[in-house]
Amino acid sequence: MVRKGGDGGRRTIRDVAARAGVSASTVSRVLGGVYPVSTQTRTRVLRAVRELDYVADAHAKAVAGAGTPTLAFVLDDITGPSFAHMAHGVEREAARLGHLCLVCSTDGDADHEQQFIEMMRAQRAAAVILVGGAADTSDYRRRMARIAESLASAGSRLVLCGRPPLDPGTPVTVIEYDNESGAYALCSYVLAQGHRRILFLGGKPENTAAQGRERGYVAAHRARGLDPDPALRRSGDFTRDSGHRLMRQALDAGLEFTAVVAATDMVAAGALTALHEAGLRVPGDVSLAGYDDIPFARDLCPPLTTVHVPYEELGRLAVRTGLGRTPDTPDEHLLLGTHVVIRDSVGPPAEAVR
Repeated sequence: MVRKGGDGGRRTIRDVAARAGVSASTVSRVLGGVYPVSTQTRTRVLRAVRELDYVADAHAKAVAGAGTPTLAFVLDDITGPSFAHMAHGVEREAARLGHLCLVCSTDGDADHEQQFIEMMRAQRAAAVILVGGAADTSDYRRRMARIAESLASAGSRLVLCGRPPLDPGTPVTVIEYDNESGAYALCSYVLAQGHRRILFLGGKPENTAAQGRERGYVAAHRARGLDPDPALRRSGDFTRDSGHRLMRQALDAGLEFTAVVAATDMVAAGALTALHEAGLRVPGDVSLAGYDDIPFARDLCPPLTTVHVPYEELGRLAVRTGLGRTPDTPDEHLLLGTHVVIRDSVGPPAEAVR
């Protein structure tokens, strides 16, 4: 008769030990695979594990260093389509390399982020990957430097994806995509169609990704001897609701423009809805472009011209570099390229919308 565990049916390591006629520590040695035991003892323990359908406590194994090696993926908002694609790349590459990927969504809470990182450090995660733009302040740099040094002391590696780089000598890997060049190329294409009054729907002013995209917008104008009207640069965040709100505000304010460049495809989707609600055709009345090239961009009506960001490859690269570096590897900074994807949402300018 099989003996039940003391918690209502869940088997414990003591149940396995009693079944095999050995000590609990011997069962741990067999399951951990890091200490020698006799073939006869190993056979008895594994037979008991099968008969009792015992599953080892993954948390205990991780703390003991005997479980599947782990890495952590930390982001502000797991519902964002671009972050979801990056997470997919991280998970696929981690699995390929034999690591378990743990995901934490912080909702932008720095304390929550810190607590999760400390937990990963205690469990000796091989790498911690932090994703998403941030405000490049002295406080940010000091906090990230402390985290990087703390992880390095535990044999782990900090990888920053799309975040500002840290001071030289910090044990960190920074992987970015070229926000400014992507926006420059996109705005250059829109300007080449003949547009001169282009409404820019941006992100939070302190966010480094938003800053880079706005710099590209401005630089594309100035490369053609143009000075964009400050009234055409609007700040919000990277969400659909922000795009809808900013577009409605611009229309209500009577701003004149013939094209809209949105800081993300999600912002562009909100702007597109607002334009349709106002009875305006895209691109017949107003041209519209986005940034990110998330999958639904091709399914909008019309399909969205945008900037392709290799999010999945960025995630894969974050894993490869994080696991391929030792704690004493010096700082490194990798930059991935972007390119414009031309679809049907941008055309020649019509009469300026008022």
